[in-house]
Amino acid sequence: MLVERVEGYADKAAWKRAYEEIRDFERMLSEEGMVLVKFWLHVSSREQLERFERRSKDPLRTWKLTDEDWRNRKKRRAYLRAVEDMVEQTDRENAPWTLVEAGSKRYARVKVIESVIQAIEHGMRRQGMKPPPPV
Repeated sequence: MLVERVEGYADKAAWKRAYEEIRDFERMLSEEGMVLVKFWLHVSSREQLERFERRSKDPLRTWKLTDEDWRNRKKRRAYLRAVEDMVEQTDRENAPWTLVEAGSKRYARVKVIESVIQAIEHGMRRQGMKPPPPV
């Protein structure tokens, strides 16, 4: 719903309806025993710019950076507002968002892994299973 909202592909009524559909779908999945893990990896504007610039100079990674990336960067504020609304509207106990400070790729990777483990263990307990002991 981010691109649709920011780029004007969907009107306000449509993206608000989508939040409800997302909440209903996620509730259905969790009622069936699914463990839902959602992440938003956030980097500062400065870090994003530095990564873009490094990538643009690296012949092995330049293909990952497109004119569309640069164009979307100019709409960063609108995307951030849309992200805040998305998280607020779709963060529920059965499908919580984990916001990850991703300025450090290593930190972000560790946080994601730890969060997935915690969510799986919580889901196991919710289903009456005992998670394995930590090693």
